[in-house]
Amino acid sequence: MSRPQPKGTVVIDTARCKGCELCIPACPPAVLRMSTRRNASGYLLPELLEGCTGCGACLLVCPDYCFEVYRLEGDKQAGAQPSPSAADGARSGRVADTRELPVAQEIQ
Repeated sequence: MSRPQPKGTVVIDTARCKGCELCIPACPPAVLRMSTRRNASGYLLPELLEGCTGCGACLLVCPDYCFEVYRLEGDKQAGAQPSPSAADGARSGRVADTRELPVAQEIQ
């Protein structure tokens, strides 16, 4: 019996996106593609197809911090809502962006 694929979704801050396309090849399940839609600044926007696993690869490569990544709870049906209030974040909830963690001070 195979293990079920994790389910997730992303929320893209379209106003912030500059259409760099770094997220497209970084997506392991290949569910991001560039659309023909443009934001107010005129940049083409990525769009999310079905099959997101919530891995967070797009979040890690995005230079403009455009992605919020969520893992969906396993028991919910299609149309499940992200659960950003989950405490552990490993099985459900928002995926942490490690780029926002404080950098350790250099020891002298």
